[in-house]
Parts: sequence; C-alpha cells; structure tokens
Amino acid sequence: MTFTGHQTQLSIPEGVLLGHALVARLADSLGIRVFFIKGPVSVMQGLRQAKISADVDVFVDPSKLDELLQAVSDRGWRKRPVDPDSMTSPKHSITVHHTEWPCCIDIHFHFPGMEKPHRDCFESMWENTHTIELAGQQLKVPVRELGTLFVALHALRSPGVAACRQELEYLAEFTRLESQSQALLELATATGALAAVRPFLEGLLPESITPAWPEPTLEWRNRLMAQEPGSARLIAITQAPWRDRPKILWRGVFPQTEVLLSRNIYADMSLPGRLAQYRDRWARFLRAVPRLVRDLRHLP
Repeated sequence: MTFTGHQTQLSIPEGVLLGHALVARLADSLGIRVFFIKGPVSVMQGLRQAKISADVDVFVDPSKLDELLQAVSDRGWRKRPVDPDSMTSPKHSITVHHTEWPCCIDIHFHFPGMEKPHRDCFESMWENTHTIELAGQQLKVPVRELGTLFVALHALRSPGVAACRQELEYLAEFTRLESQSQALLELATATGALAAVRPFLEGLLPESITPAWPEPTLEWRNRLMAQEPGSARLIAITQAPWRDRPKILWRGVFPQTEVLLSRNIYADMSLPGRLAQYRDRWARFLRAVPRLVRDLRHLP
C-alpha cells in the first residue's frame, strides 16, 4: 500500500500496515498506552530516507507489558527465541511472530541509551506523542523531535556501520533545517539520553548552550564495544565475577538452543544441525578476532 507522507511517497507492505492496526486496536480495547516508533513513521516524518519496513515497532507502557504480551499470545503470537543471558545481551524489547503473519512485532519497553527509570521515561515520551492517520487507522506516534531522538540513538549504537553514519548525517541536516536542537536537548535530558546522544547533538547546539554532559553508562559503553561476533560475550566475561566466568564462556562456545533459534527460528536442531551451527559460529568469531582485539583494548 502506498501512503503519501512528509516529503515522500511511502510504500508500506500490507502485513506491516495491518500489524500496526492490530496492535493499535488491541491496545486500545485494553486501555493500554502504546505508540509506534521507527519504521514507516520515521520516513513519513522526514527523519529517514524512504525504505520498506519489515516489521512493526511499538513502545508500550512498561507497567502493561505483560498484559499486552498475554493479549497477543491469546491471538496466536509467540515470542521469538532470544539469548536468555541478560548480562551478555541486556533486553529492551520482545519480538513476537505469528505463523500466518508476514512480519514480526517488536514490543519495546525500554530504548537503549535512555537511562531514566523505564516508567518515568515512558511518561516523558508519552507527553511528546500525537495521533496520525495511517491508511485509515488512527495511530499514536512520537512528535518529530522525539522521533529524531529514537533514530539518532538507534544509529549511534553502531557507529562503525556506513549505513548508520549516513543516517546520522541525513538526520543532522534535517535537525538543522527544522531548528530542532533545543527541543532535542530537552527530550534527551528528560529521558536520560544526554550521554548517549552527545556525539550527534553536541555539534548541532548553538554555542550559547553548554549542557553538563554526563558520562555514558557501562551498559551503553558495552553496547558500543560489542560490534563484532563474540564481543558482547567477551565483555561480559571480563566484567563478571570469577566464579561466573566459566559458565559464560561455556555458553559462548556451546550456546543454548534459544541462541541458535534467535538467528533462524527454523534452524535444524538435530545433532548434525547443531554441530554445523556451532562450526559456523566459531568461524565467524575467528574471522572477527583481529577487529575484536583492537576494539576491546579500549575497555575500561
């Protein structure tokens, strides 16, 4: 389906469009506050260049996360497998899929880089949402300044990726043209995102504004370091108590079933299939070792 939005014509796959409508109607029927982020909303607002979205990203009131998950589960949606090790991979969203649906739904209860308590952060964001109509459906979405913060933080998580650098350059030009820097500073302060967004925002602020930039948290620094296969696991090992390190290492060498299925829910879980996946995993790690060692030298 084609929708004409801000400065662009946006093509939205039918499944993604229906996914937005499904979540919006379900949340509304239960009195759960949700708003939609990234994806077609960002393109419509001019924050990203036109691209086809592959899934639905929705932010839910953290206190209602379990209720929303139960509601989608009752309608046949199932959680995608994830690494159960929250030390290595801190969780900020839960992805659900349906065997008869062409896209997944990412249900966010937190956003990396925003360090205020989840509930406080949500309230600050909720105050900066508004309603739009997307192909006949009323959807709650971030105002443009909050949308800018989401896109910037998402791209800043992978500063070495060329596509992310290009996205930040595009977003910086948009922010200058729209004179958004002051509003962006206020939102970053309200959500505790100042430290994470500093590389993007600092050069956009007028010289008269000099924020007290906080230091990035350990979790955010770890995310920036974990750019190569296996790097998150090695970081977790170096920061874990000695008694926990052998277990973390073992899980890295021989990951649990959920870790293998997180890459491909249809992966072969027979003994030969698992061995083949272990082999591929070890090969990716070995190819990344030179870059990984270079990056980990900067660990505090």
